[in-house]
Amino acid sequence: MNTSREPIHIVWFKRDLRLHDHEAIHEALKQNERVLFLFVFEQLLLNDPHYSKRHWDFIKESIRDLNKTLKAYNTKVLAINSDIISACNLLSNTFHIKTVYSHQETGIQVTFDRDKSFKRYCKNNLISWQEYNTNGVSRGLKNRESWFDNWNTFMAQPLFSFSPANENFLDLNVIQKIESHCQATDLDTSPNKPFQPGGTKMGLKYLQSFLDERYKDYMFHISKPDKSRRSCSRLSPYIAWGNLSIRQVYQASKAQHTFGSQKKQLAAFRSRLRWQAHFIQKFEMEHVMEKVSVNKGYHKLKKSISEHYQIAWQTGQTGFPLVDASMRCLNETGYLNFRICALLVSFFTHILWQPWQNASKHLSQQFLDFEPGIHFPQLQMQAGETGINNLRIYNPIKNSLEHDPEGIFIKKWVPELRNLELPFVHEPYLMTTLDQQFNNFELGVNYPVPIVDLKLKRKRASDTLWNMKKNLHVRNESIRILNKHTIDNRSQMLDNTD
Repeated sequence: MNTSREPIHIVWFKRDLRLHDHEAIHEALKQNERVLFLFVFEQLLLNDPHYSKRHWDFIKESIRDLNKTLKAYNTKVLAINSDIISACNLLSNTFHIKTVYSHQETGIQVTFDRDKSFKRYCKNNLISWQEYNTNGVSRGLKNRESWFDNWNTFMAQPLFSFSPANENFLDLNVIQKIESHCQATDLDTSPNKPFQPGGTKMGLKYLQSFLDERYKDYMFHISKPDKSRRSCSRLSPYIAWGNLSIRQVYQASKAQHTFGSQKKQLAAFRSRLRWQAHFIQKFEMEHVMEKVSVNKGYHKLKKSISEHYQIAWQTGQTGFPLVDASMRCLNETGYLNFRICALLVSFFTHILWQPWQNASKHLSQQFLDFEPGIHFPQLQMQAGETGINNLRIYNPIKNSLEHDPEGIFIKKWVPELRNLELPFVHEPYLMTTLDQQFNNFELGVNYPVPIVDLKLKRKRASDTLWNMKKNLHVRNESIRILNKHTIDNRSQMLDNTD
């Protein structure tokens, strides 16, 4: 070993792009050697069809936000186009890497495989790799016997502070020299995008505005496609990419002094933070969900693939206004509330009778808050292929009338329908020939005729899936899943601690 190389410690950022409440950073800064912050834009993810430019832009904005804070310490995040092993090999030419610190990532299969390769690399090169719990999601669990208590304990622990000294880090001059020997990532992004911008600073603004005022209508508007855009927290991308930890959000919410109905609004919000961690834990424990249904009994369910149906769904041209408005909104802004996301998946898997796997990549590319541990379990749950959840086949007309009664959301995102009378905004296919002439509107020209018979397709999906729930293989698998993933007292998922 070349003892002339300076010993350093690396903090490897992944989905944890923040400085505060960051255990890996906290532990790295305890050492007596200098620390380098590293983010690698990995080709294996840049090429992965689950990701898209909107994700990489959000990450770049998050790194720029980190660097603004780190400038005061004469350092920054080394952001390079590389893989983690190549990056460490490059750094090892100049430095002796003693330890790599990071959080455990519950990601897709390619990141899990990468981590296994990196673990072998560290062992072979005498590098210590220290990983830390992410948001109360634990690795290696066999069941959920004590999960709730452990998660609650984790959320109650003090936040890790960030208060280093300048001498803790490799300085800017050194990092610039490193950049000259590798492909540094261009962190510039377009300033005019319809997406929420990345970074802890922006995440804290959303958190503060939610806790100051917006939360008061949280439960009243949570299912409304238009009003939820203000009344929901809108924190999901900042949590998904780690600009904020769930513990930061949870504790800030608990510290808010509220009474009566307002207190219940925030309790409901916190229950959803726990719900989010619950599903990520499920994915952590059963990673096959990325590819196949968790309930093996549904592996024999075969659906014919229609490229025509799938393109119509992806582009918001199905002839069902709420479905089309929702997809167009998602494609444009990267955000929908939970109910409307569920409706899109239900329509694809039940009404169009397409495999949930064929919805996965388009949705993950569009969701700014793409989180694998939420994405895959929810796809299967909404597709009705878990065997343990109630079968929900969303009726897009019923949901349209209930949650967008004035057609405000539909008119915004499907402007072709903006000038029609309200009943036709929800169901334009009800127009007679005379109605169409009076409105100077032609079905099939100005807006698509429905691509399927809703009533017929809903019945087909319902009959098929309810019959499958009775299948012995499905039932046995359901028992296995419940034993592995169910918290003993589901009521504990609600926040009754106030």
